[in-house]
Amino acid sequence: MLAEIVEELAPTGVLRAAINMSNFLLVTGKTDDGDPVGVSPDMAGELAKRLGVGLELIKYKTPGEVADDAGKGIWDIGNIGAEPQRAEKIDFTAAYCEIQATYMVPPDSKLTKLEDVDKAGIRIAVSARSAYDLWLERNIKNAELIRVEGIDASFDIFMEKRLEALAGLRPRLITDVERVPGAKILDGQFTAVQQAMGCTRGKEKAASYLKEFVEEMKASGFVAKAIEKHNVVGRLSVAALA
Repeated sequence: MLAEIVEELAPTGVLRAAINMSNFLLVTGKTDDGDPVGVSPDMAGELAKRLGVGLELIKYKTPGEVADDAGKGIWDIGNIGAEPQRAEKIDFTAAYCEIQATYMVPPDSKLTKLEDVDKAGIRIAVSARSAYDLWLERNIKNAELIRVEGIDASFDIFMEKRLEALAGLRPRLITDVERVPGAKILDGQFTAVQQAMGCTRGKEKAASYLKEFVEEMKASGFVAKAIEKHNVVGRLSVAALA
């Protein structure tokens, strides 16, 4: 049975794991060789260990680029946020951890609640094709989304264009708000980014194994220990069991 799963999940004999380098909570550093270090690489490493194969971590600048390469034979598993648009090509597990997404607003802003943001005339800076951007694309009806490539660029355009809101992951916004005296982070969350693992659609045995693996990693405490190990307690949360 395991041999059949390996054949689907690691056909080259090495598990090629796509890692989103822009997620600073899941990738918290690099080795001397430049390989990513963090909760996401740890999950990939444990999976490779269970399969009895080698591991190759394939680095991507953004999660959108990971999704673009789904089905091209470049990676075997992708560690990114599970979103319906991405799920058209990727068979995702349930989340192994989640991250709150909310807004930062400038000093003297009249926006005080999350629901205030989706109004005509409001411009929201956002990192293009991030999981929370995909959520905003489906749910924002009146405000305008100003998309740029990357988290740093979204902060820059928020400041340069004097936009009304900056969408982002709460842990990053906690850092950003310190750079803007008087700015505020709105209470609550407009979504929680569900960080998951996935493989290309059509690999039924592989997908089933992946889903069981993620549930075991949550139930056994592996995810919680990885969060503690990489010093992201309070910023990453272990997702509930599916």
